Amino acid sequence: MGRTIHINPIGRIQVDGGVYCIRVDQQYRQALIHIDGFSHLTVIWWGNIFDQPEDRNRLVINKPYKSGPDKLGIFATHSPIRPNPILVSTIYVREIDIDEGLIYTPYIDAENNSPVLDIKPYHKSERVKECEVPDWCSHWPDWYEDSGAFNWAGEFNY
Repeated sequence: MGRTIHINPIGRIQVDGGVYCIRVDQQYRQALIHIDGFSHLTVIWWGNIFDQPEDRNRLVINKPYKSGPDKLGIFATHSPIRPNPILVSTIYVREIDIDEGLIYTPYIDAENNSPVLDIKPYHKSERVKECEVPDWCSHWPDWYEDSGAFNWAGEFNY
């Protein structure tokens, strides 16, 4: 089994004074051809702040959500603390500058300088009509657009 996996970042998240963007490295900018026209993108990024041995070995979290169970396995959360801190965010695209390799968004839940591993277009066909979730999180917003107005701070115990 012991295969080595090589992951090379394609760029970085930039957060500066409330301006959020993804800066794609020069050698990957051709991959942005015809990405304009997609209103949303899926960004796969590395949770570098939580890339510590103790974080990678933590498999259970004690009551991270106020309405949730007393313990949750890490795979039942979106926590950045994971065996491999690979994180996924769906972003709204405000503007794209292909020549400079910049994708501007109103917000992404990443830290400044977080490595970007991949970018994919978000398609309508990725939505699930009859998605089921546990009771403890069933009151969360059904749609991405409603998430901004939702009181997420009232959901977490940290």
